[in-house]
Amino acid sequence: MISDIHASLSLFKKLLKNLNYSEEDYLFINGDLCEKGLNSLELVHYVQWMDKNLQRVFITKGNCDVVFRHVFRGNDIGRQYLNARQKSIMHEMIASTGQSFSEEMPLNKASSIFQDNFEQEIEWLESLPIAYETDDFIIVHAAIDELWPNTDEVTALYTPAFYEKGHSVDKPVIVGHWPVINYRTKEISTHNPIIDLDNNIIAIDGGNQIKASGQLNGLIINHGQYSFTYVDELKDPIIVKQTYNDSLGWIGSVNYPYYQIEPIKKEQYFTLCKNINANIQQWVKNEFIAEKNDGYYCKEGVSTTTVSVDKGEEVYILDDNCEGYILIKKRDGIIGWVPKYCF
Repeated sequence: MISDIHASLSLFKKLLKNLNYSEEDYLFINGDLCEKGLNSLELVHYVQWMDKNLQRVFITKGNCDVVFRHVFRGNDIGRQYLNARQKSIMHEMIASTGQSFSEEMPLNKASSIFQDNFEQEIEWLESLPIAYETDDFIIVHAAIDELWPNTDEVTALYTPAFYEKGHSVDKPVIVGHWPVINYRTKEISTHNPIIDLDNNIIAIDGGNQIKASGQLNGLIINHGQYSFTYVDELKDPIIVKQTYNDSLGWIGSVNYPYYQIEPIKKEQYFTLCKNINANIQQWVKNEFIAEKNDGYYCKEGVSTTTVSVDKGEEVYILDDNCEGYILIKKRDGIIGWVPKYCF
């Protein structure tokens, strides 16, 4: 099971290799082939080939796979989207004709480019089902509702934070769409899948192309047993020079949409803050705190987890521009802060 590839063809191929994928396996691709990355069209063509030539490949539709609908409708959302999202299948389609989108281009012209040159790709994306159900699970991009199996497309493609809503179906529902780290405000910071069989929800969106630390997850079901692996775009790991046994024990992260904070106690490197919307206290790195007219905010999503490291361990640096501590990602996917002297 792979979800939210977001135009990352090279990562997709790397993940399939790491999974030891073969044509004998059943492969489910759970929406959002497109947008945010650099290779939407190329990825669509690659998955189309798989869909045509391999019998055990099943693809569901994601919200990012049908963004062209806004342009076809000729509404302001389409223009706003094209202006804001340069990494889009629509820009790739326009560029393939030797043109580029600008404020002067009428939406009906962009629409004609899509329909005249990419009718086959658009029809294929629109033809994808919103979900699959087997005896053992349901797989859908964003969510189901209590009317399952009559869930409508808006629910299936656009529902946020499905894990917080839950469902009453007596089998696991596997979803992407909402980066799993958004659920980990009170937990260790990681993009690894959430496999919650008690509540029959498995969330696998690793935040690829959305978070700098994001990853492309591959969920594996083997005779009823669940496991996973992941790939990301981080390169050049660094070796830890000195062991650090974390005694702070801080966990969590500041995540969308809970960025508003109230500082309580500032110390040399971190400030104890109340996360207003999440109603919890978190130690936020000082450099990530900004004051605005209506209060204090965390500048962006960031880990509030501290971690231990061992001498000789390979880790990836995410941020080394802060005082005293470096933000790292460990091989097991955990993201947290360690003192700079470790390196």
